[in-house]
Amino acid sequence: SMPNDRKINSTAACMAFMMEGCEMKKVRSNSRMYNRYFLLDPDMHWLRWEPSKKDSEKAKLEIKSIKEVRLGKKTPVLRSNGLSDQFPDECAFSIIYGDNYESLDLVASTADVVSTWVMGLRYLVSYGRHTVDMVEQSQPSLRTSWIGSVFELADVEKEGHIDLFRATQIIKGLNPGMKESRIQLKFKELQKAKDQYGEAINLDTFVEAYCELCTRPEIFFLLVQFSSNKEYLDSKDLMLFVEVEQGVEGVTEDMCRDIVQKFEPSAEGRERGYLSIDGFTHYLLSSECHIFDPQHKRVCQDMTQPLSHYYINSSHNASLLEDHFWGSSDISSYIRALRMGCRSIEVVVWDGPDNEPVVYVGSSVASQLAFSKVLDIINQYAFESSEYPLILCLVTHCCIPQQRVMAQHTKKILGDKLYIDSPNKEENYLPSPEKLKGKILLKGKKLPPSCSDAEGDVTDEEEGLEMSQRVGNDEKDQLNGLGCKIFRLCRELSDLVSLCKSVQFRDFEFSKREQKYWEICSFNEVDANKFANEFPEEFVCYNKRFLSRVYPTPMRIDASNMNPQDFWKCGCQIVAMNYQTPGLMMDLNLGWFRQNGNCGYVLRPAIMRAEVSYFSANARDSLPGVSAQLLHIKVISGQNLPKPRGSAAKGDVVEPYIYVEIHGIPADCAEQRTKTVSQNGDNPIFDESFEFQINLPELAVLRFVVLDDDYIGDEFIGQYTIPFECLQPGYRHVPLQSLTGEFLPNTTLFVHVAITNRRGGGKGHKRGIYVRKSRKAREYTTTKTTGIKVVDELFRASTQPLREATDLRENVQNAMVSFKELCGLTPAANMKQCILTVSTWLMNSERSLRVTVDLSETYPTMEAQGVVPELLRKVLNAYDMLIQTSKTLIESADVVYSKLTQAQRAGLDFHEDLHRIGAKEGLKGRKLQKAMESYAWNITVLKGQADLLKHAKSEALDTLRQIHCAAQSCGLSKNGAASPQGESMRKQEMEEKGKLFLITSLGRRQGFM
Repeated sequence: SMPNDRKINSTAACMAFMMEGCEMKKVRSNSRMYNRYFLLDPDMHWLRWEPSKKDSEKAKLEIKSIKEVRLGKKTPVLRSNGLSDQFPDECAFSIIYGDNYESLDLVASTADVVSTWVMGLRYLVSYGRHTVDMVEQSQPSLRTSWIGSVFELADVEKEGHIDLFRATQIIKGLNPGMKESRIQLKFKELQKAKDQYGEAINLDTFVEAYCELCTRPEIFFLLVQFSSNKEYLDSKDLMLFVEVEQGVEGVTEDMCRDIVQKFEPSAEGRERGYLSIDGFTHYLLSSECHIFDPQHKRVCQDMTQPLSHYYINSSHNASLLEDHFWGSSDISSYIRALRMGCRSIEVVVWDGPDNEPVVYVGSSVASQLAFSKVLDIINQYAFESSEYPLILCLVTHCCIPQQRVMAQHTKKILGDKLYIDSPNKEENYLPSPEKLKGKILLKGKKLPPSCSDAEGDVTDEEEGLEMSQRVGNDEKDQLNGLGCKIFRLCRELSDLVSLCKSVQFRDFEFSKREQKYWEICSFNEVDANKFANEFPEEFVCYNKRFLSRVYPTPMRIDASNMNPQDFWKCGCQIVAMNYQTPGLMMDLNLGWFRQNGNCGYVLRPAIMRAEVSYFSANARDSLPGVSAQLLHIKVISGQNLPKPRGSAAKGDVVEPYIYVEIHGIPADCAEQRTKTVSQNGDNPIFDESFEFQINLPELAVLRFVVLDDDYIGDEFIGQYTIPFECLQPGYRHVPLQSLTGEFLPNTTLFVHVAITNRRGGGKGHKRGIYVRKSRKAREYTTTKTTGIKVVDELFRASTQPLREATDLRENVQNAMVSFKELCGLTPAANMKQCILTVSTWLMNSERSLRVTVDLSETYPTMEAQGVVPELLRKVLNAYDMLIQTSKTLIESADVVYSKLTQAQRAGLDFHEDLHRIGAKEGLKGRKLQKAMESYAWNITVLKGQADLLKHAKSEALDTLRQIHCAAQSCGLSKNGAASPQGESMRKQEMEEKGKLFLITSLGRRQGFM
């Protein structure tokens, strides 16, 4: 195993470790494991192992016979059921060697040992055959030259040394976040090893300290994988990395040169277009490699849907700074909430002295704010963070004269921003956020149309009642028959309420019949929870047309927060949060509203918006017509993790571990944790992979939580929450936030993200075992019987196209997985990575092998000339199967799609009359309700399967485009590079391409290791 203090920060260090050797387990094809000691020969031509029954001449492998080194369980032997659970993916690797592509499968004690062997062997395979002595540091590298020049600039007196303080400050300046004590300790350690003492640091010690402190081994490992030139990336290498790993489309050499200019610290590197390990680290830490997709940093969703189709960022009791009973009121909390993107804010108004209404919450102990002052602040900051409408929830406890003062202040201060147009009775839905830009909507009580007086009685059935009871005013409250307080409301205030008239909720049936689209109900969280659990489908349907506001129960006297996901899954738009209370629930709320430019409005999932659709908030498995996704997360490392604030245990030592959590519909909620890394908060290496099945991606949120493992009680270090739809694939850094939401300086996690389609029906598969579904075992989505003959006949006719759609999609997915597995890649890999892998094998082949991809055809074929080994033959067959299934899908999809959409349209014709037809056929009560549910299910299935098929066709076209792009990225095109193809893959464009020859010679290695 690798000593704790050993850090592999150069290929020379890799070679030294491999020559020393270490014990690993050799895995046989019969799944038995044997302990062997592996080491690299001093001449670096052979890998040997001992003890062995074979004589020492047979227990060895020639480096030049190695075709590929695979990380993880990527061969049939390591994937076999008997072994899969005995050791983690990170501790396994395989060496593919010889003309028959045999595999030597190995398991090491730690992921660090694996990384070192894989990095060293890949390096030798790439350069070993022609220049082994390149490993020797005969001339200073790009990096040491640059760090030497930094030293010389600091050595003003040209004495050949600088003092310890100056040396420490330089390294700290180059690596913000690194502790001074750690830098000084490293200098003293190196000086001691050389029998040097004192405060003077010479050039050699400075360079050595910098390289040991500032090399992140996991990034160095990545650089070596992609580098075709030793210890830096040229623009071609970088192009491959950005395109293949980071998933960026249309990458050009110019873009890569710009990256070098921006991030490479050495002048020589910038001049020659090389990115050293330091430049590569800077690039990976930059906003360009942030986990959050930059296109979601601006408004990118359709903002023209009705207001009820969006989640709205909402604050409860915004004036509070602390808890409900003793918390003080403060104007700054309104500013904070509005700046954080709040679009629904609550103002509770009471009678104040001198006929001036005031705002305060809770007991009379709390300080009070003048209502006019609160309006001034709202007017000033309403549209600073977002131009979309602000809903002002007015809870009034004032007498009639002070209500009139409220109305005057509101009109005068808010002016034209106040939306007071009467609702259009012809419409069925609220206007869109786009139409209401720059407007403030008042949510409050309105006098009934029958009242023509200057004032009248209205009910107060929501927070107002609970609030006054808590303050002790309930003795004199007059209650109506429904247990609601009655209070007087003046006409002036009533007339200011337009699109958000507060009404009392009775039941879903009553709302369907009587409620107007401009009326809004508020639900105490206890009631809302009851509806969510007992009537999930009805609650979702209700929220398609009407806004609903959920507010915390008054029992939460500590101003704690409810889980917003409990209500978002039912489509509730306004879930009021106590912004003053940090924690998991607030993290979920703020993380969720980061998307769509943090404008405070997020479009709800399509399945919750369609007028006829079936969605149960408590679904425990995949949903009809929604494509479930698999999220593959690898947590690689952490950077500069601070000691939790206020923690006294263990001194400065941090022992971090990470929880990776998914929050969403119940079927998606899951969490997994890494191991604890002992005594390392500076750059702990976790190297652990997790997989999550996401059934409703549009509502899922990913949260990373970092904790300090402590016997007294684990303490919070930091967290980051991000909507699933905002994730960027590839190698990404995750910034961490403190408990109160501030970003921790220079504190990050380094992760790899990949998202793939879930294949087949049923439950998600075990990690590492990818089971293809045969057609017999395939689970088809079917329609349900409604019990209404004419409707059932129509849906029965769609059984065949539904089966065809599933077969077309899954045949391609299965072919894709087979091809990836034979290439030694996981299903998380993309097509570009597959083509690059095949090209790598050919580069490392001693035989005169020629494989051509004919790009003159619409569907590019791959043919081999020469003696083809068995594994490559299988790969070619799998590629052929992939192209054939893709062709069938692309050419048949439109016909099947139109059959499904026709059936859906025909089904929708019954929507208006379904209740009447069902009753006519004798269905009533629960049976009629069940028929309506089955009908909605069927419509959802037809629409969903049609959409999935359409999406699968565009993915298949994208696969063909990726084959073209990968061929060019390799630099293997016979007629040079050309522009990437468009989605349509038109035949004439293909013909212009001619043939791409995957032919390589070692002299012109360009590509991927």
